[in-house]
Amino acid sequence: MNNLKEIDIRDIEGFLIGNAENKETATGCTAIICPDGAFAGADVRGGGPATRETDVLKPVNMIEQIHCVMLSGGSAFGLAAGDGAMQYLGEKGYGFETGFGNVPIVCGASLFDLATGDGSVRPDKAMGYEACRAAFEEKPLMQGNFGAGTGATVGKYLGPERMMKSGLGIYAVELGNIKCGAVVAVNCLGDVTDTETGKKLAGIMNEDGTALASTCDIMLDEIGAGRNVFTGNTTIGCILTNVKLTKSQCSKLAQITHNAYARAISPVHTSADGDTIFVMTTGKYDASPDSLGVLTVKVMEKAIARAVINAESAYGIKSVSDLKK
Repeated sequence: MNNLKEIDIRDIEGFLIGNAENKETATGCTAIICPDGAFAGADVRGGGPATRETDVLKPVNMIEQIHCVMLSGGSAFGLAAGDGAMQYLGEKGYGFETGFGNVPIVCGASLFDLATGDGSVRPDKAMGYEACRAAFEEKPLMQGNFGAGTGATVGKYLGPERMMKSGLGIYAVELGNIKCGAVVAVNCLGDVTDTETGKKLAGIMNEDGTALASTCDIMLDEIGAGRNVFTGNTTIGCILTNVKLTKSQCSKLAQITHNAYARAISPVHTSADGDTIFVMTTGKYDASPDSLGVLTVKVMEKAIARAVINAESAYGIKSVSDLKK
């Protein structure tokens, strides 16, 4: 289709990606680094975000390029992982030149995984530093229960008993000179659907845990109830590309890419989700921003599906593979 060719996301020149996690306590972080600087934008749609340095991405503000997006678990505590990126990149001399030394520009977002594993242990400066080290050392880039997806779960409207394990998803393609990829940690309140087939992949389970139910149907059936749904949510992701874009265009592209969330996750952008998308580009090749938006939605949809398909059962929580048995 349209000569799209799947590639390793690390084949998008100028970017480095690394994971760090604590499997025992069910949390982690993913560092997406552009050492020489990337034009960037962001769009935050969920009602409960935990974000770092998103204001710097506004077109009216001075900074033109950033050096890292840190995706992490740990809710707002996990934003501390960005400090590790600051330290690591600073030690290597990367950052915005102030005249008094370089200051790395590190943006980020965190998802709520405190209800999985040991919520008292969260991504911190040391873990963020290790994720950056893994990126620079080009350690294997794993999907599923790794990085920011280590403690991720989906389908949580009725609580932990009926939710499923999710994780980190990655997908990238090239079309001629244009390269585009997505990294996403899927930790939504709602259910996840494969947009290519229309098949529901993961989400809220039925009462005996043998098949999938529908979060939207359950929510409508009890629309008058005052249920507390703050059980640990938020899907956070980043688009990487090599297309020439301004800061304004990056932010618009992030906005457009939320269409992937809307198509693949239902419900999405709820008051209990902090759904956020970043865009980073090295700005090498010309392309229509609107056509690129079609592509970013496609790669993000695919990455969302991979996040749940690659997840493995853990912490007493079932995964997609368990429902196939």
